[in-house]
Amino acid sequence: MPLEAPIAFLFQADILAMLQSGGPAEAVVLIFLFCFSIYSWTVIFSKWHTLRGARRSNARFLRAFRKAAGMEAVMVASEQFRPSPLVAVFDFGYEEVERQVKGHGGLHNRMALERTLQIGVSEELAKLERNMNWLATTASVTPFIGLLGTVLGIIRAFIDLSAQGSTSLRTVGPGIGLALVATAVGLFAAIPAAIAYNYFSHGIREIGARMDDFALEFLNLAERNFGEHR
Repeated sequence: MPLEAPIAFLFQADILAMLQSGGPAEAVVLIFLFCFSIYSWTVIFSKWHTLRGARRSNARFLRAFRKAAGMEAVMVASEQFRPSPLVAVFDFGYEEVERQVKGHGGLHNRMALERTLQIGVSEELAKLERNMNWLATTASVTPFIGLLGTVLGIIRAFIDLSAQGSTSLRTVGPGIGLALVATAVGLFAAIPAAIAYNYFSHGIREIGARMDDFALEFLNLAERNFGEHR
């Protein structure tokens, strides 16, 4: 069957008539699928905007960080790159450096600074991964919900067929059509969610690796500026 055939069917089918001819269970399944799809697309667009902004602001802040003469200059410049996850990691590290410098006159505990930077990286990764579990759930669950709607629709169609004593396709067509639409809607919700989950997971891992590298650069700068001279 050509690809245009099922697509044409979906556009020509009277979905409202199918819903009216179907039972409440099939309607509830379709409503659930539409809710999953709408919210997952909301998450997709929001996450795409967030990661795109994070990459841009990270690149700009990293250039400013590498050009800065010292830690205080980076702190002043960081205000204009505030959405950047690297700025948040820098804030964690800078606060720890300030505590050590005020208390001991220099950087005396490298391990404490490393742990503080890692906490900053972990918190930023947790923010970036927010709602990713929803995409994973949508990708794995909605095909089965659609299949459930298909099974319920076919069962209902055969019950109606036996009750009316007719073998006409016109009699069972709307019920079977609604059942197939449930499967299509389930796949429509699952496929974009699965693609987006894999794409965003790769992007988040990439940003996480960049934050780990930045933590090492921060340690080097902190030791150059505030390391204890022996």
